[in-house]
Amino acid sequence: MRLILIRHYKTQFNVSGQIMGWGDSPQADEWLEDMLFVEQVLQHHGIHPDSIYSSALERSRQTAAHFSAKLGITEIRSARELNEINYGSLFQKSKKWVKEHYPRHKKDPDFVYPQGESFRQLQVRCVSFIHSMTKTHAGQTILCVAHAGVVRALISHFLELDYAAQLKRKVSHRYVGVLCFDDDRCTAYDEWGMPSGFISEGEVALPYARKIA
Repeated sequence: MRLILIRHYKTQFNVSGQIMGWGDSPQADEWLEDMLFVEQVLQHHGIHPDSIYSSALERSRQTAAHFSAKLGITEIRSARELNEINYGSLFQKSKKWVKEHYPRHKKDPDFVYPQGESFRQLQVRCVSFIHSMTKTHAGQTILCVAHAGVVRALISHFLELDYAAQLKRKVSHRYVGVLCFDDDRCTAYDEWGMPSGFISEGEVALPYARKIA
């Protein structure tokens, strides 16, 4: 399976610096510019996926619908396992406020947010789901519209990076990550869109020995 991993459109909360998690927010004014960039990247690489996946959250589902219409793929499969981290009662709080009141925010992957979950729990559920997809979609190309937290969780796991060190890594709305699987083993990773910093060179074979600058 080849997994093409992208992020949902930019929202008003992304611009204002507010927490979303399992909540949602309307599209930002410039949302379409990012989508057009990703479209061009997919076209450049000749991508016509066999299936499109999204999370169960509106921003992911609507982004998937946008690409579904562009690519002529009628079915979108939505899965709660691909949801962003559940920040619980912190929905709509400013990220600055959360940082001041919760010192373990984006530092400790095992910290459980009030009425929510931890980044570790997020990672377990989304990695498990991707492994199940490798059995269902062996030999296929899958476009997956996910979230920044899901991207960090998956790439940290499959590249065997220090998860805590990746929790604050910026993931652009123009990110396009490519993970290749042999059965359920991830064998290669590449980035076609806006660089994330997970890797410092082009396509890497796995297991990945990260270079220390």
